[in-house]
Amino acid sequence: MAGDIQAGADALVVDSKDHVATALRDLNQGETAAIRRGEDLIEVKLLDAVAFGHKIAVADIPSGTEVRKYGEVIGRSTVAIEAGRHVHVHNIEGIRGRGDQAVKEAQA
Repeated sequence: MAGDIQAGADALVVDSKDHVATALRDLNQGETAAIRRGEDLIEVKLLDAVAFGHKIAVADIPSGTEVRKYGEVIGRSTVAIEAGRHVHVHNIEGIRGRGDQAVKEAQA
């Protein structure tokens, strides 16, 4: 295993390259979440409610950015996403296995 998960966090960033943290419990809009990122514990004010297991932006993500979770690209932001926002299908699109995206990128 990569390391121990320390207690005392509301959400967890798995890889230092990640744009998002995973909620370890249901989180309410307006609360400040304690987010474990390696040895650090950062705080992010939630702009949306985030359900257990869902993603929270830990920093601002510009529109069109490849979004990372677990150190891997999980999609591309379709709008600018502020730190503390819920990150899900309403503001990112999957790009894996999308032939239309591969064609667009090859033509660019």
